[in-house]
Amino acid sequence: MAEPDQAGATPPAYFVADGDVLLPDPVAQGPWGPTLSGHVVGGILARGVEQAGGGDGLQPARLTVDLLRPTAIAPLEVRTTVQREGRRIRLVDAALVQNGELVSRASAVFLRRGEAPTGDIWSSPVTMPALPPDPGPLPANLPMFVWGYGGEGSSGGEYGFAEWHAGGPKYAWVRQLRPLVAGETVSPFVEAAMAADATSALTHWGTSGLRYINADYTLSLTRLPKGPNIGLAALVHGSHDGVASGAAAVFDEYGPIGNSMAVALVNPVESFQPKTMK
Repeated sequence: MAEPDQAGATPPAYFVADGDVLLPDPVAQGPWGPTLSGHVVGGILARGVEQAGGGDGLQPARLTVDLLRPTAIAPLEVRTTVQREGRRIRLVDAALVQNGELVSRASAVFLRRGEAPTGDIWSSPVTMPALPPDPGPLPANLPMFVWGYGGEGSSGGEYGFAEWHAGGPKYAWVRQLRPLVAGETVSPFVEAAMAADATSALTHWGTSGLRYINADYTLSLTRLPKGPNIGLAALVHGSHDGVASGAAAVFDEYGPIGNSMAVALVNPVESFQPKTMK
């Protein structure tokens, strides 16, 4: 759910719905140029697959977003198709279309919950840093709140990405500040999907900044998040000849909820160097 701004009013949404067409607000622009941010594109596609395949006791368990080409800040449509309908599984595809052209797509798996088996299964332990302190008033045009931790992530932390220039593990807490579509409440699944776009920045950021731009990302969930704060802990980065792959563990404030992965290619023009708030 979006949070009120300093004046107590809910900030403008990323989109306004006009029938089946979504009209973007300029605040939806991303950091790589005059195009829609990847987290907004992923949120709209997640909203589409959830509307088509959610409910009936089925949980969204996996979402893959393919960022096929830059998405203009212009009207768009989301077209969904149920690819498989089973008793325990439902597969849904979504296509984001502008001017009749496919610009991004997603596929999702919904699974039916059941009784968990007994016994223990080994997993590498990962601990998120504590939730960030109240940052106080935030800029009115801020799309989301990101609190990054560098080093071992056990203390400190700062608004934005400054600490990611340090070596060592990286962590972030992400909270959406504005509605995705005007008049709608952002669902927990969409909250997680929008936060998962940060996987690429989290895992591919180096001491010279972010030199990779993601081509896709995948989010897997064992349960839906509780509350608006989504945590990401970088697990692994690998890259060769300008192609990178990174993975992160995903948390809410109560514990781990899944994993995310992003594939990216080197951006030869310049690194992404966002300003931080002091």
